[in-house]
Amino acid sequence: MSRIAPMQVEDLPPATREALTYAQGIMGFAPNDVLTMAHWPELLEAMERLVQTIYKPGALDPVLKRLIATITSGAAGCRYCQAHTAHGAVQMAGGERNKIAKVWEYSTDPAFSDAERAALDLALAAGSQPNAATDDHFRELEKHFSKQEIMEIMGVISLFGFLNRWNDTLATELEDKPLDFASSTYSSDVWEPGRHRRS
Repeated sequence: MSRIAPMQVEDLPPATREALTYAQGIMGFAPNDVLTMAHWPELLEAMERLVQTIYKPGALDPVLKRLIATITSGAAGCRYCQAHTAHGAVQMAGGERNKIAKVWEYSTDPAFSDAERAALDLALAAGSQPNAATDDHFRELEKHFSKQEIMEIMGVISLFGFLNRWNDTLATELEDKPLDFASSTYSSDVWEPGRHRRS
């Protein structure tokens, strides 16, 4: 059960309701982290702009962005964000579910390219505590990605540094769609809802 109860949709001010409508439109459900951030409308507004900037079409493949977010979140231990980003890789970015299911085998599975491995290696290192990113990670990235693409990789990793702390600390309750997606996609040794389970 969430440590701070999400606001009810009917209690949201008009501008915040617009942010929720935006989130629902791209995710297919009302996200509880948005409803919790709605207690601080200015933060929600800033977060909405940041998410739009990082996830808008850019130089980096949109599926890879979500895979980076999944690995970053898993390394940090946030099951809420791990479920959301895996679900989003398929639902919002058009990724293949079979590939999403193998994301934790990225270093050896032939479905992943050397470029994807380099990005996911950095995500795993940067999401860990303490941060394990090295100069070698960036040398490997530079073999495959432009400076703009590396900036987008860093944007995703950094965004989830915030969201992982927010959702894991608050034990944000997982919504049905990402919960069902993660539960049916990953084995229990890779993913389980932990503190984010339904109350």
